[in-house]
Amino acid sequence: MNGRLLLFFALLLFPTGSALGQSAPAGRPPHVVFVTGDEEYRSEESMPMLARILKRDYGFRVTVLYSLDENGVIDPNNLTNLPGLEALDSANLMVMFTRFRALPDAQLRHILDYAESGRPVVGFRTATHAFRYQNDLARAHLNESWERRLFGQRWITHHGHFGDGAIPLTSVSLLPWRTSHPILRGVKPFQAYSWLYHVEGGDHELYGDSKPLLVGEALRSNHMNALAKYPLTNPVAWTKTHTGRSGITARVFFTTLGHPYDFRDESMRKLSLNGILWALGMEGRIPAEGARADMVGEYAPAPSGFGKLYKQGMRPPPL
Repeated sequence: MNGRLLLFFALLLFPTGSALGQSAPAGRPPHVVFVTGDEEYRSEESMPMLARILKRDYGFRVTVLYSLDENGVIDPNNLTNLPGLEALDSANLMVMFTRFRALPDAQLRHILDYAESGRPVVGFRTATHAFRYQNDLARAHLNESWERRLFGQRWITHHGHFGDGAIPLTSVSLLPWRTSHPILRGVKPFQAYSWLYHVEGGDHELYGDSKPLLVGEALRSNHMNALAKYPLTNPVAWTKTHTGRSGITARVFFTTLGHPYDFRDESMRKLSLNGILWALGMEGRIPAEGARADMVGEYAPAPSGFGKLYKQGMRPPPL
C-alpha cells in the first residue's frame, strides 16, 4: 500500500486528529481532554482551572478526567481507576498530568491509542512518570521509555523539596534565542514553587527533536556535590514532535513545572494556555501579550504533598 493510501486510511481512523497541530474541523471547536491523577501536585484543581479558561475564551469543548474512588469521589491516591478515558477516542488534544498510575487495560488502551494516533499532546510535570506497573514485564516500557518517547524525558531526579510550598525553589527564565516562539508570548521570568527536575546534563539529554523554551535554576539543591551530573540549570519547558503508529507527526508541548502554587502566577498560566493553543496548531489565536489568563472563579488549591492533603470529598466539579 502506498504512502498516500496509508495517510488516507489514517485520517479515516482519526478524523479529529491533527498532523503537526492541525485543529478541529472547521465549524467545530476543539475537544480538549485533561487526564489528571497525581497524589502530590493537585492536578485535580489546576487542570479544571485551565479548562474553564479555554471554555470561556475560546469556546472549546473541555473534559476533565479524575482518579475516583468506588463512590465517584476524587481520590488522587487511587492509582488504578481513571474512568471516562473513552473521551480520548474523539479528542483533538490530550493534556496529561498523572503520576505512577497502574490503570487496567480497558482504561489504559484509550491513552495508548491516542498517543499513537498522530494527535497533539500536552504534558505537565509528573507525566514524565505517568505510569508504574510493578512486576509486569508486558507493561514495563510504560514505566520509562513510553514517557521519554512521547514527552521527551522520563523521571530521573530533582533538586529537593525544602519546605514544600513555603518559598519558591526554581527561578524560571526565557532562553534568549527562543523568545519569539508563540508559546512564550506574554510569558515573563518568574519564581516557581516546583523544585527543579533534572532532564538534561551529565549522562542525560532530552529525546528526539525536543527544543527547550524555558530554563530553570534551582535555588536550593540536594545535588551540590554532583553538579557535573545534575547541574543547577535545566530546561523546564520544551516543544517536540511525536510520530506514532499512524505515521502522522503530532506536536507535543511539555513542562516540568506544575506545583499547585505555580499556577497562581500569570506567566505560568499563559505558558500553559499558549502551549495548548500551539499544540492544536492555533498559534494564530495567541495574542502578542499571550493568552488571556485571568481565572474563572477562585483558584485556591490545597497544598502539595502526599497522603490526605488533597481536598476530601470532592466530586468532579462543573466546568
